[in-house]
Amino acid sequence: MNYNNSNSSSILKDIVLLVVRVFVGFAMLSHGFPKLQMLLAGGKIEFFDFMGLGPQISLILTVFAEFVCSILLILGLFTRVSLGFLIFTMVMAAFVVHGADPFDKIELSLVYLSVYLLLMACGAGKFSVDHMIERRKRASDW
Repeated sequence: MNYNNSNSSSILKDIVLLVVRVFVGFAMLSHGFPKLQMLLAGGKIEFFDFMGLGPQISLILTVFAEFVCSILLILGLFTRVSLGFLIFTMVMAAFVVHGADPFDKIELSLVYLSVYLLLMACGAGKFSVDHMIERRKRASDW
């Protein structure tokens, strides 16, 4: 009996990728949503000023990554592009925004960064919109 069935391990991999994408996507949404609310509130924005762009532009870019790209990650749509924005945001959070802080303030950004790098290497998996688009492209011979 062959216990190393590549088909079942492939399905398991795709299920794990789906679970990780959905979990980490919703987890990051919990960080992005309050920032979106801050942006939409219309008051004075007090936020990190990234590269002199100003707090408002910095907040908009962060909301795009943490909120919009997290939704795309959950769906598995434009996954690697979304991960690029999320990876960049976590690098900035860990090493620039919290660079002088103690490790316990940096740790969460590094955990997200690690998961995003893993997903970047593995891709979205079969249970994603990206995979459905790719399958349709191949079927219609674009």
